[in-house]
Amino acid sequence: MRRKIPSSTALTAFEAAARHGSFARAAEELSITEGAISRQIGRLESFLGVSLFERVGNRVRLLPNGERYAAQVRESLDRLDRDSQYLMGQPKEAASLDIAVTPTFALRWLIPRLPAFTRAHPNITVHLSERTDPFALAGSGFDAAVHFEHPAWTGMRTYPLLQEVLVPVCHPALIEGAKACVSLDQLPRLHRRQSPDAWQRYAEKVGITLANPAVGARYDLHAMLIEAALAGLGVALVPRLYVGTELEQGRLVAPWPQGEAVSKTFCLVLSEPIGLTAGPVQAFARWLQDEARAVRMETDLTTTP
Repeated sequence: MRRKIPSSTALTAFEAAARHGSFARAAEELSITEGAISRQIGRLESFLGVSLFERVGNRVRLLPNGERYAAQVRESLDRLDRDSQYLMGQPKEAASLDIAVTPTFALRWLIPRLPAFTRAHPNITVHLSERTDPFALAGSGFDAAVHFEHPAWTGMRTYPLLQEVLVPVCHPALIEGAKACVSLDQLPRLHRRQSPDAWQRYAEKVGITLANPAVGARYDLHAMLIEAALAGLGVALVPRLYVGTELEQGRLVAPWPQGEAVSKTFCLVLSEPIGLTAGPVQAFARWLQDEARAVRMETDLTTTP
């Protein structure tokens, strides 16, 4: 079926005229005549069967249909511009991957490990984009996603990577001089906005009492919680895999038990089995599995009595 898409010349003229609110200023920007702008927009209106501008003498005013269409056209042209510049900047015989990933996992776990992938595969460039919620991978433009296991991924291939086990952490100064296991009920607690009941579930699972589990400041991301804990603002309930370095360096302490039962599973999401994916996707998937396996083994060694 033939696509009903106007000419790029007409769309470019329309977007410029809509942005400036003037055919003359659009003509100046595009280095063509005002008459050429008018003709291109007239052709676009005839193609669409809709008036986009109201013409009053020598003045023009964008109509409601034109305003909506201008926003859509601008977004499409901007995306084409970005994609074109991206392709123009690709080295010959190189490949690239577009990976969707949750923001804190990217910042705290994936990005610090990417140099190893780059050294092993110097011809593959990995682009990361933030996605906080599951989505339809097919047709999204992404080659893969790294996200939590979720029913929304049904129909796609998911490969478990790591457990997000929560542990309370804080700055050492917050409990300085206190007993080894100071009561969490005596300390300010920090919350992740998307998990308002996390402290309540943690308390129930480890067998402690919190008079009011919901009290405390709220943050959108685990990365924000970690920074708040480092700043001494309170105790943050965060995934241990994000704060290993801070705990080793003593910048954070965790004298309370882990919430083993309060956890989620990170997984790799693909549209098809790893063995059937393109070479660059397969290389990234295998590397990611190896990295996750190494972390699991290290965790097992450090937690085994």
